[in-house]
Amino acid sequence: MDQDRTPHPEQPGDEGIVCAGCGKVAEGPPVTWTCSVEDGVRHYLCEDCARDNIRAIEGRLDPQWW
Repeated sequence: MDQDRTPHPEQPGDEGIVCAGCGKVAEGPPVTWTCSVEDGVRHYLCEDCARDNIRAIEGRLDPQWW
């Protein structure tokens, strides 16, 4: 079985990648940002937002708890 059954969320387009926490826009591919998939949708967090919420991220808490 060569079929990939893993759902693939949409990739960011030309509009840039926006931080889900503070709204900062990445000027290029954000290699140091954190990415999570929630309900099949990718969410990116800039370095500052990821640092501020690292315990909640590692604890797998829903973002509404942050």
